[in-house]
Amino acid sequence: MSSITIGKISTELDKIIPLSWQESYDNAGLLYGNKDVICTGIYVCFDISESVVDKAIESNCNLIVSHHPLVFRAMKRFTGKDNVTTTLLKAITNNIALYSAHTNMDKCLGGVNFRIAQKLGLKNIRVLAPEENYLYKIVTYVPQSHIEQVRQAMWSAGAGTIGNYDCCSYSSEGNGTFRAQVGCNPFVGEIDKLHTEPELRLEMVVPKDKSGRVVAAIHTAHPYEEPAIDILPLANDYEQLGLGCIGELKQPITETAMLNYIKDKLNVQYIRHTQTSDRLVARVALCGGSGAEFISQAIREKAGIYITADVKYHDFFNTENQIVIADIGHFESEQCIKEVFYEQISKNFINFAILMAECDKSPVEYSYLTED
Repeated sequence: MSSITIGKISTELDKIIPLSWQESYDNAGLLYGNKDVICTGIYVCFDISESVVDKAIESNCNLIVSHHPLVFRAMKRFTGKDNVTTTLLKAITNNIALYSAHTNMDKCLGGVNFRIAQKLGLKNIRVLAPEENYLYKIVTYVPQSHIEQVRQAMWSAGAGTIGNYDCCSYSSEGNGTFRAQVGCNPFVGEIDKLHTEPELRLEMVVPKDKSGRVVAAIHTAHPYEEPAIDILPLANDYEQLGLGCIGELKQPITETAMLNYIKDKLNVQYIRHTQTSDRLVARVALCGGSGAEFISQAIREKAGIYITADVKYHDFFNTENQIVIADIGHFESEQCIKEVFYEQISKNFINFAILMAECDKSPVEYSYLTED
């Protein structure tokens, strides 16, 4: 029997899909559960419902990993008078831990959007709406004798990656001055005497979620008691993180054919869409879940079609016939998330019981009325 705790699994998932990636309104992470309890099995689902909790209990799984959090905002009463509190009370009563990865999973390169793109057979896939205000430049000043030690420490902590290149850095020579006060233990120089030291200015790019680790690594590797560290926000977009993605079809097809292709590859029956024509689609933009806010971005990227969900009536008017909008449904656009969870967890916890929910379904029903 496995001796892996719920806390261990939660911590590993947080490393793979950092909570700092989630949107401000979101509530990802471990929502309920004792971290010290041994995990008997993981039940992976899209939404946490009472039937999902029942299946987890039946399957001897005491951890449910879902895409949508059961609880999004603060709750004042747990009376069981609605679906959310009824489900939560059942999970608590049966000691079922709840973990969710929502918008943080949506944003990562291996997340739901990239899985949709892969199912459509797209190539040259990249993020549609890269994360803004997420990159920093960290600068420190190092005596020449320790430059490689500090550089390696910063790289190991996650600094110095630009696109598909890692170990990126820049250094330039200069002179640093300082005067150690009484009580200091200077690496070089003497107490109460001005000292000039040949130093190298070492700078690297680092994403926000790794900046703390990089600063800590500098303090550990740097020989000075008080290393000078500058953290500068960058206006550059972070191309490795963001919502939606865009890619190219192997062969262009007509707009109408593209809709049928989507139905086949993504296993959807109904699509709400704008008017189609005989124009060819070569570039495809998409965003699983509610993605109407990125319609204009898809147009700027010259996509022929934009696949998303929860598009409002008036949003369909805003395309000016520049792009086909295909609303395939919220659940339908993200149903592949269970596969992503399963693969990520299996990769990190070998020979561990992981089950995918079969009772997941969209709360939205579609009916065609026929005449008697």
